Amino acid sequence: MFTNKSLAARSNDFNSLIHNSQFTDAFGTALSMDAGTLEALMLLKAVRDCGGNVYVIGNGGSAAVASHITTDFCNVAGLRSMTLHEPSVITCFSNDFGYEHSYSIRLKKIARQGDLLIAISSSGQSKNILNAVNSARETGAAVITLSGFSAQNPLRQRGDINFWIASDEYGLVEIGHLFTLHHWSDRIGVEWSDECWDSDISQSNIA
Repeated sequence: MFTNKSLAARSNDFNSLIHNSQFTDAFGTALSMDAGTLEALMLLKAVRDCGGNVYVIGNGGSAAVASHITTDFCNVAGLRSMTLHEPSVITCFSNDFGYEHSYSIRLKKIARQGDLLIAISSSGQSKNILNAVNSARETGAAVITLSGFSAQNPLRQRGDINFWIASDEYGLVEIGHLFTLHHWSDRIGVEWSDECWDSDISQSNIA
């Protein structure tokens, strides 16, 4: 959506959207911002502690968000994180099984219990993202969803934790998702850095 608002006005719009974003659990129960954030962090920490994988998926701008945050999840938060949209892989699976199964078929082959899928879709209606969530469920992996647009979008009903931004503007929703994911990564990274530092000190003392 095009706009002629000033940058300051758009910054205020973004700030308001983040403050008014909503978390829900697997049963559709609303969670406070703090409670939803804590639940998301607990899922991420559980995956890290058991040595599981975090798969992050999206289309278009959301795929770019996925690529960006997997780097921070790995480098900052100590998570085994990866995307699934490498060109040769996603074009292969799309060509063989149809784009609506571009992620789901691969997840069936590689995901396992103890893993986590983070599914990002501004509209919450992308078929390949919804099918991927179904595959993750079948393997026993946990699911976090990030969506926007309609409050009744189907993706928002599918995760263990669901983060929703009340906007139909792709730019604001995508940046809101990246902002939130960065916040989670940084929160975990603080703890992980402390743990690594303590571990380094302990190993040094033993030596």
